[in-house]
Amino acid sequence: MSDETTNGAIASAEAAGPAFTVEKIYVKDVSFEVPSAPAIYTENAQPELQLNLNQRVQRLGENAFEVVLGVTLTCKAGDKTAYVAEVQQAGIFGLMGLDPQAVDVLLGTQCPNILFPYVRQIVSDLVQAGGFPPFFLQPINFEALYAESLRQRAAQGGDAGLASSEPAGNA
Repeated sequence: MSDETTNGAIASAEAAGPAFTVEKIYVKDVSFEVPSAPAIYTENAQPELQLNLNQRVQRLGENAFEVVLGVTLTCKAGDKTAYVAEVQQAGIFGLMGLDPQAVDVLLGTQCPNILFPYVRQIVSDLVQAGGFPPFFLQPINFEALYAESLRQRAAQGGDAGLASSEPAGNA
């Protein structure tokens, strides 16, 4: 009877088909610096913003992956750095019953789409807490970034997937 229960559970899990789950979302690293404070608050120069976006994927187990979406926002006023905000938002995702291509697509598109609103909120809060006007990250098309990474992989003649720690790209 025990075998029937065990085999029944396995059969029902297999019959359920492919699964994509969000196991955990967390902040992995946060940094905010105002290197020119307090003088920067009296500057009248037009701010220049530079955004760097990256993504790392690490396999944690057969069906578990950690995806880290990293954002570095640098604001300069003239020749001085007004602030630097760095956020690494992470999530653990379960991907079961999927072919490798589907796993790669989900890791490169859906996972960063899920993490992005958290990154956006943290960056906005950091900038305002630093005494600067609000900054809102604009939506990012992770599907387009993923497509670009596929083009770059093809050009390099490799097929190393995101699951092996491929960056998503820079914005």
